Amino acid sequence: QVHLVESGGGLVQAGGSLRLSCVVSGRTVAEHAMAWFRQAPGREREFVAGITRSGAIGYAESVKGRFTISKANTENTVDLQMNKLIPEATAIYYCASREFEAYLRDATFYDAWGQGTQVTVSS
Repeated sequence: QVHLVESGGGLVQAGGSLRLSCVVSGRTVAEHAMAWFRQAPGREREFVAGITRSGAIGYAESVKGRFTISKANTENTVDLQMNKLIPEATAIYYCASREFEAYLRDATFYDAWGQGTQVTVSS
């Protein structure tokens, strides 16, 4: 059974930084696609960043240049470094995994999710 646990969320002022981490068990990040999604109140869950088995990366346009996704195969973790945060980034952030090599931007294609971690950016 795949288990994902996120950490690192919190309250930060606009312009600040946070680093989210996702610890994965039951599936290796070295062999599978991983992604971060977020969901703000009253909005649908949206893609933030993804990384393939081989390390190819993609970002949502809204975070490109400010967020960085990375993975550590030996530790079986996936991180999301978030810089220059803006209030619109306030949401619950979820780590997700799928049983294939490539990430997709559609949340319905992921079969494993963490419980989420709250990120709040004050203005």
